[in-house]
Amino acid sequence: MSTTSLPAPDRSPRLREALLAAAFTADGLLDLLGAPAYAALARSETVPALRATRGDSPLDTLVRLFLLQCPVPYERARAAFPLDECVEDGWVIRAGDEVRATVDVRPYSGPDGQDWFIVSDLGCAVGGAAGIGSHEEGVVLGVGGASSTLAGITVRTPVASALDLGTGSGIQALHAAQHAIRVTATDLNPRALAFTRLTLALSGAAPADLREGSLFEPVGTETYDLIVSNPPFVISPGARLTYRDGGMGGDDLCRTLVQQAGDRLNEGGYAHFLANWQHVEGEEWQDRLRSWVPRDCDAWVVQREVQDITQYAELWLRDSGDHRTDPAEYAARYDAWLDEFEARKTKGVGFGWITLRKSAAAADGNPSVVIEEWPHPVEQPLGAAVEAYFARQDYLRTHDDAALLADHFTLAPEVMQEQVGLPGAEDPEHVVLRQNHGMRRATKVDAVGAGFAGVCDGTLPAGRILDAIAQLMNEDPVLLRDRTPQAIRLLVEEGFLEPVGEA
Repeated sequence: MSTTSLPAPDRSPRLREALLAAAFTADGLLDLLGAPAYAALARSETVPALRATRGDSPLDTLVRLFLLQCPVPYERARAAFPLDECVEDGWVIRAGDEVRATVDVRPYSGPDGQDWFIVSDLGCAVGGAAGIGSHEEGVVLGVGGASSTLAGITVRTPVASALDLGTGSGIQALHAAQHAIRVTATDLNPRALAFTRLTLALSGAAPADLREGSLFEPVGTETYDLIVSNPPFVISPGARLTYRDGGMGGDDLCRTLVQQAGDRLNEGGYAHFLANWQHVEGEEWQDRLRSWVPRDCDAWVVQREVQDITQYAELWLRDSGDHRTDPAEYAARYDAWLDEFEARKTKGVGFGWITLRKSAAAADGNPSVVIEEWPHPVEQPLGAAVEAYFARQDYLRTHDDAALLADHFTLAPEVMQEQVGLPGAEDPEHVVLRQNHGMRRATKVDAVGAGFAGVCDGTLPAGRILDAIAQLMNEDPVLLRDRTPQAIRLLVEEGFLEPVGEA
């Protein structure tokens, strides 16, 4: 399908009104299908949803037509939405007494409960990309786990300008349009830009400045307050599929994006990327990523998962449907992936998030660059937690030990204490502080750390608290003041303690 044969967005408001009137929304789908059938859609299983939509209501019709891509009777379609307009504009086609959709339309709930619609290629809205190998190379996907993750970790403060690089079906541009005055969306694939236009129009959002091209080329030297990108980060032998394969060797595409982002950010601006990176023999993966960070940016990199090269190759061979091809062809492609990894001395592939913030302190030679592994469950959305993390880094950079002990702290909300030890023991073997929100971190603390955190309510400075603990534990207060600031720094950095200044 060429871009010229995609639907026209001009009369999208009429179609949007019909979709909303029929409750073709995320909440409406859940009510109609029920939780089991709704969850099955995310696994690319449509039979439960087909069984749940055997009625003749407008919602049944719309779900079957636009989400499940089943033909529906002409008369039922005409009763559900402005059919003649949608045929004329290219949203659907009529074949005799039946009507078929030309695109996927998936209801999507915005962060504040907005009713949005993500438009993508047929077969690519339900369950992500699994097995789409039969599609053409320029296929445009709908919402998947990766795009939802990126939307969740993005800082959502109001900004003047935002850039969605590699926009795909436009989900990141749609989110950005809610808090950015001006949104620019780019993609190497012109079909993706056309789908982004449809997504924005059907969701009732302001249009974006759409530009075709690779990486930062379409925006030249323009700068932004926010950059987001879910790029084609898959490390593959070649560039068969535009939506996933970057066409550069190894992890060069992700490295190039991160390294060039600093020059496109305004002071204090954020850049958020999803990325893959190689784990190479004889090299620490943290050092590899540290070399990507622009000199004028702070960075927080979180590795969420690592796969060995066989797991990685099999994942993406299944993604493109190669496991359903001729066994000899599958084996040859599998072999090509392993050849690529062997040539690059790659032993594994990491996946995670990279967040940059342009910072005067970093430009002056005092950057905050934290690269960590955190494969545990988190609570999305994390945008506010990401912003708070960088604020804490600013605080720690400007407070030496003396300033830290003179300051006041409170225990962060929803932090719980766990005591671990044998039943009946007089004292626990160790104490764990655990967060029940955000990154959901847990950290071991000694008796001093537990006691300190427990009394931090903002009324006393840290030094005074330590003096009281020293007296209770019969310790030297000078030695305790000397050895505790590092532990306090860790508790602040990880969000267990919040500085509040002087009470």
